[in-house]
Amino acid sequence: MMCRKCVLPLYKYFSLKLLPKPTSAACPIGPSLALYRKCVTFQKTHFRYILFLLIACCLHWTACSLPSDVFEKDIALPGQQWDGNFRPTISFDISAQDTVNRYNVFLVLRHTDAYNYNNIWIRGTVRQPGDTASHSERYDLSLADNEKGWTGSGMDDIYEHRIEIQHLTKFDHPGTYSFTLEQIMREDPLKHVLNVGVRIEKVPSL
Repeated sequence: MMCRKCVLPLYKYFSLKLLPKPTSAACPIGPSLALYRKCVTFQKTHFRYILFLLIACCLHWTACSLPSDVFEKDIALPGQQWDGNFRPTISFDISAQDTVNRYNVFLVLRHTDAYNYNNIWIRGTVRQPGDTASHSERYDLSLADNEKGWTGSGMDDIYEHRIEIQHLTKFDHPGTYSFTLEQIMREDPLKHVLNVGVRIEKVPSL
């Protein structure tokens, strides 16, 4: 997040630039009710604009501060639902010098508050460079509990989960790896799911 010292100057600048100057007095004591309503509407509209700019600045600052040893790619699901026949594949490259490193692998999922279950079953299929065969595993990912509700981070009615599926793993062969993701829940299509993806974090060497 941006610090208070960064946010306050931005807020004051945009407030002075965008908010109208009062005519004869403050809006609540204006010459007419219509003028008061217009003033309130104007201020609310531009306050939302200011808030949007501040959030955009925060996201830009956060994105620039991400470590370089992180790979993440998400796929948007058509119609905000995950059809069982829609199996997105995410590919990434490992160089020869990266084969000595260890990584943590996460599945990334975004859904709305209307999602009907506290978990999701996903089949992940990995294909290594040069291999014709692939390796599949099933993952039962917990998304909520009875006490705290959704366990992911939320904004409005959208929740994001990053759930570790491989810890301190190695990619032994240089080249292109691919992850194919498939939902294997009984409900098909699985409604209120927005995005699915993979995140790979390099573990710092001791």
